[in-house]
Amino acid sequence: MFHDDWKKRLIHSVKIAAAAVAAIALAGELGLKYSATAGIITVLSIRNTKRETLRSAGNRALAFLCAAGLSAMCFRIFGYNLQGFAVYLFLFALLCLGAGWTEAIAMDSVLVTHFMTEGSMEVPLLVNEALLFVIGTSLGILVNLHLRRKTSEFDRLAAEADSQIRGILHRMSLWLPREDRDGYGSDCFEKLEQALEAAKRCAVANYDNALFTGDFRELDYVKMRGRQSVILRDIYENILKIQYLPEQAAQVAALLGQIERDYHRENTVETLLKELEILLLKMKAQQLPVSRDEFEARAILFHILMQLKSLLELKRDYMAGQEAQ
Repeated sequence: MFHDDWKKRLIHSVKIAAAAVAAIALAGELGLKYSATAGIITVLSIRNTKRETLRSAGNRALAFLCAAGLSAMCFRIFGYNLQGFAVYLFLFALLCLGAGWTEAIAMDSVLVTHFMTEGSMEVPLLVNEALLFVIGTSLGILVNLHLRRKTSEFDRLAAEADSQIRGILHRMSLWLPREDRDGYGSDCFEKLEQALEAAKRCAVANYDNALFTGDFRELDYVKMRGRQSVILRDIYENILKIQYLPEQAAQVAALLGQIERDYHRENTVETLLKELEILLLKMKAQQLPVSRDEFEARAILFHILMQLKSLLELKRDYMAGQEAQ
């Protein structure tokens, strides 16, 4: 894993350097002034995903037009000097921060310094700066065209999250029928949260690298598992509240074990929902509690079953949504 990460970083670094050099060379071949700036723009234009790169390029293009207009006004009023540039930079930074174009402040301001250096905003120089921007941004976009969805990476991360959930269900099935739960900790939920966060980052990156498909399946899967994790934590808290163990505790624990065994990505959970409904009917048909402790324990167990029903319905609805796409 460590070797693969460094290999990816090395390849990406080579592509960034090559694109920057190509931008400088192309600008030089076209006879543009400040051709090295095209390389800097290329580096600044590269983002982690295709969608992010294109969004950033669009924002910077709008920001460049605003920068040209603001700098023309400021240089005309204050002259092509440090004072004029300072006023421009203040106004431009204010605009970019308000519009969410923060990444454009540095890049577009570098182009504006060329106007200050030349002491002019004649049409040829404006064209020069526009071409530097177009060349640098275009090559930055080209670098990211190779990015692909990391489906296998998401599958691995999703499987890790599913494994964590199965482990939680397994521990629930073991600890629920026990009177002593002193060793029943909640560290597993922190590990699950980390696994889901990693899967979410990968799902977001995959979505942003699939410009024309609009595939939300991975994002929907992570969202569904995230909602299930909230329910599981609530079930854990309810298990800790049980002080008395009626016979129904073993039945609920057995259902938890069955859910764990059948827990996988493609399961529609219809069978599990039927088993849960059968258990609910059995519990409703059983004799009433004979003590307050039994009443409270059975009430918690019934609530746990309803929570498990919600957990399974989330998966059922997710699977139905995938079939409809």
